[in-house]
Amino acid sequence: MKDLLKKIDLLKMKIDEHRPIESHLLKQLREYFRIGMTYSSNALEGNSLTETETKIVLEDGITIGGKPVKDHLEALGHSEAYDLLFRLAKRQDITETNIKELHRLFYYRIDANQAGKYRKQRVIITGTNFIPPPPEKIPDLMKSFVIAIPKEREKYHPIEYAANLHRELVTIHPFIDGNGRTARLLMNLALLQTGYPVAIIPPILRREYLDTLNKTHTGDLRAFNKFIAGVCYESAKEYLRLLEG
Repeated sequence: MKDLLKKIDLLKMKIDEHRPIESHLLKQLREYFRIGMTYSSNALEGNSLTETETKIVLEDGITIGGKPVKDHLEALGHSEAYDLLFRLAKRQDITETNIKELHRLFYYRIDANQAGKYRKQRVIITGTNFIPPPPEKIPDLMKSFVIAIPKEREKYHPIEYAANLHRELVTIHPFIDGNGRTARLLMNLALLQTGYPVAIIPPILRREYLDTLNKTHTGDLRAFNKFIAGVCYESAKEYLRLLEG
């Protein structure tokens, strides 16, 4: 794990040598990763849009024949939440309001009444023995979670810090739906605020992603942190490739 973190930091140093990045190129990079991150994060949750179809929906505003309306709405919502990441990345703090707003932007087209609001009912997650906390505990758990964020940032390497935020939010499971996508957005906010590129989890790695995440519920954090470090490494390589290309 330490060697992998060193490799990521070396890539970050090479990326930093290109800063400040020319505005036109920076815009292109953000759009490139908007498509990739929106497609992959939604696909991990069963969205049927391909990466090319996601690009068409976001850039051309065209619906894809035969695809569910919800899949289009998820793409549009995630794209809006992606924009918020870069506005929030200019700050160094993360608030409870920020997390709720990331969820609201992603979810308001799907269910305006639940968007950005904590769930009021119990939920069951299929494919795992993990049982999320009851709804009455969520407000206090979220307050404690947010209060602890500055200490997490000081204590851990930025990649581990980002992975921890992802894991902890999913464990609390504060929203009725969209917790995974909100957790990945939050993780990427943490990466951006600490100077790292956004990280994309490819749908092909879905099983490994879920398996390592499930292990965290039994106290084994190493596998998930190493997995997240791996996708951060690949994303940083891709970012540098685009910069140098």
